[in-house]
Amino acid sequence: MTDQETVLDTFKKAGKPLKAGEVAEATGIDKAVVSKAIKALKTSGELVSPKVCFYEPASK
Repeated sequence: MTDQETVLDTFKKAGKPLKAGEVAEATGIDKAVVSKAIKALKTSGELVSPKVCFYEPASK
């Protein structure tokens, strides 16, 4: 599983919007890598930002 897939899976399992730091803590992946994955997932439309610095899957 790629870092991007792991990050997306973490958001899906959380059931609530999360910050990048929370995902990094939950997965053990470096925060910079998580932030890069979030940016890519937002660009592809798989993540949305319901409020500043929080993200969630686009299709719940």
